[in-house]
Amino acid sequence: MTPLCELLERIALDAGAAILEVYEAGANVCYKNDHSPVTEADERAEAIILERLSAAFPHIPVIAEEAVASGRIPDIGSSAFFLVDPLDGTKEFINRRNDFTVNIALIEGSVPIAGIVYAPAQRCAYVADKGRAEKLLFGDRAAIEDRQAIRVRTRGPVLTAVASRSHNSAETEAFLVGHGVTDYTSVGSSLKFCMLAEGKADVYPRFGRTMEWDTAAGDAVLQAAGGSVVRLDGSRLLYGKRMQEGDSDFANPHFVAWANMAPASPAQC
Repeated sequence: MTPLCELLERIALDAGAAILEVYEAGANVCYKNDHSPVTEADERAEAIILERLSAAFPHIPVIAEEAVASGRIPDIGSSAFFLVDPLDGTKEFINRRNDFTVNIALIEGSVPIAGIVYAPAQRCAYVADKGRAEKLLFGDRAAIEDRQAIRVRTRGPVLTAVASRSHNSAETEAFLVGHGVTDYTSVGSSLKFCMLAEGKADVYPRFGRTMEWDTAAGDAVLQAAGGSVVRLDGSRLLYGKRMQEGDSDFANPHFVAWANMAPASPAQC
């Protein structure tokens, strides 16, 4: 475990504790200008994350979902920056499902190089730094019970997919049919990337709208585990996108996340 991972774990755990307090008490829901839901849990978790990142990395700007919604967008220039989604899967959270996460990622050179995806209600987290991805399992009081390295699986002749529970689309269905996928699971939040990273699925196509803070931490985990996230033209999904023609700052294009883009050789199948 690197010092950066250790710090991200502590920050995410504290944010997750605040989220669970609201989850257990019942959340009051408001709606932002884009009609997406936001709760006290989003705001409390983001305040914790911003305070802790600012204290540890005062010279690294942070792009955080709720801050951006309020018009607070620091200049990232060409430097490193953090991307934060304090509560990814707010709809899952509101509907009292357990597949919501805390997402924190460090971006350098337009790609995520480290990050954490923490699912407080599932008592697990996925962390990545320096090309290594790990899964953490927690017991009572958020104590780590197990830490294990994870890796994508070899791609076989039949693909298993994960797809968004709340944002499925005709394009997604067409992709699955076109790639012969008959087995897929619908999951909320960035846990879809993590399922690929730990070898439970092969592909996650996303043809609905996402923002960079939705995907960066999961992308970091998947990349460290041997996977990739590419645009529909096959190029790498990049981060820090500003002044986009026809779209808002930090919005993602459609993409496909792969556990392993290369099919297995006949001897491996």
